[in-house]
Amino acid sequence: MGHLRFKKRYVMKTILIIFVICHLSFFFYSCTAIKSTANAVGGSVSSLFNSPRKLTERITDPYRLEARLSVLWVGHATTLIQIDDKMILTDPVFTTTVGQFSKRLVEPGIDPKNLPDLDAVLVSHMHIDHLSPTSLDMFEKKIKNLLIPQGGLIYIPNYNFDIIELQTWQSWEKDGLKITAVPVSHNGWRYGLDEAWMETSYTGYIIEYNQIIVYFGGDTGYDSTYFHETGRRFPGIDLALLPIAPIHPREYSWKRHTDPKAAIQISQELGAERLMPIHYDTFPESLDTLGEATATLRAEMEKQYLTSDQVVIIDIGEQKVFIYRKEEKTSL
Repeated sequence: MGHLRFKKRYVMKTILIIFVICHLSFFFYSCTAIKSTANAVGGSVSSLFNSPRKLTERITDPYRLEARLSVLWVGHATTLIQIDDKMILTDPVFTTTVGQFSKRLVEPGIDPKNLPDLDAVLVSHMHIDHLSPTSLDMFEKKIKNLLIPQGGLIYIPNYNFDIIELQTWQSWEKDGLKITAVPVSHNGWRYGLDEAWMETSYTGYIIEYNQIIVYFGGDTGYDSTYFHETGRRFPGIDLALLPIAPIHPREYSWKRHTDPKAAIQISQELGAERLMPIHYDTFPESLDTLGEATATLRAEMEKQYLTSDQVVIIDIGEQKVFIYRKEEKTSL
């Protein structure tokens, strides 16, 4: 009996250790990762005791009759894109926390019950702040197709909608809507421990419909080769949705996260007409302070003489029409 009790305690201790390692992996290896500094950990923990800031007004009917291209920023990398009659949602996260450690600073820019029927939902990679099955559960009946990077299916529960894995440069097309997986510099594991076999499950996307082209970067570091090649293959990108945080610590972040300067560079290498920044001021972002990403972006815009038509900064919950009906596509 003593041997059995010892064995049971050993098994339980092992399970507890694995549980703790997995949760620490969530904390230290997600896109909003806190990289072993007391100040950053303190900021993330303190947010757990505060409620997300409420928006004064949230859109309840996001379909814009006057729009050929519009984007509603829900927060972080979650955007609702309208191209004519097609609706596309990116990296949907509507939960209050991700990974039980990182809590939203601002409520989502739209209530999930007010989402329209979605022609496509795009997931760029498996990190907990980009793939949220709990969020997908909130509006499962509105999803027609879910697109994920190669190898990501293992982390997707069973749903009634179609789920499509795409390899780099592979396209999916339905009713004129074409979506292509394009290379980015990031990683695709979910728990840290699965890094060895989740080597392909991260991507960016090109969205094409009725001669309008949108680039969604998801989350990426800077690699000039990738973006030049994407721009070469897809000339005339109307809008690039690009992350601008976390900025710090740069020596750690640069390989998989763009700062504002790199986001502008990427947009230019893509040949995009407009850049809209995402992935900031929604969850605690490493060592960044609230508002630092946009302040840095505006300073970089001033250095490069870029206008607010070229780099379009909007608030969470705001919807911007980029191309109106009966308006011809023109270079800025």
